Amino acid sequence: MKVCAVDLGDSRTGVAFSDLSMTLVGETTVIREKNTARLLEKLAALVREKGAAAVAVGCPVNMDGTRGPRAERAEGLAGELRGLTGVRVDLVDERRTTVDAHRILSDNGVFGKKRKDTVDAVAASLILETYMGIRRQEEQKG
Repeated sequence: MKVCAVDLGDSRTGVAFSDLSMTLVGETTVIREKNTARLLEKLAALVREKGAAAVAVGCPVNMDGTRGPRAERAEGLAGELRGLTGVRVDLVDERRTTVDAHRILSDNGVFGKKRKDTVDAVAASLILETYMGIRRQEEQKG
């Protein structure tokens, strides 16, 4: 089963897809779109095109566990995406994914414009790895 992860941003949104065995991050991309309605259309089209059976939307929970405006936006997007695609859409705690993505890129010598263009896709990959681990645990229990 192929799954998708979304790192929602203000002007760039990172998207990552797993392989069919839900083991590895396969393909990543960045959608440059500020308008939420158009972003949702593009995300839904990608989910359908790539055949994803589930989507994980990164939810930026505060370090103290509370949810602010960005988490509310992620929750709203998740609900809309669920309605547009008909697939399972889950929220995944994405605390520190962007920080970790920047660290990974720095460790690999990626800076400047290339880094700005890549960090959201790397963050989406980190969300996807977390989500695949959660799903595997669910399957083992279930």
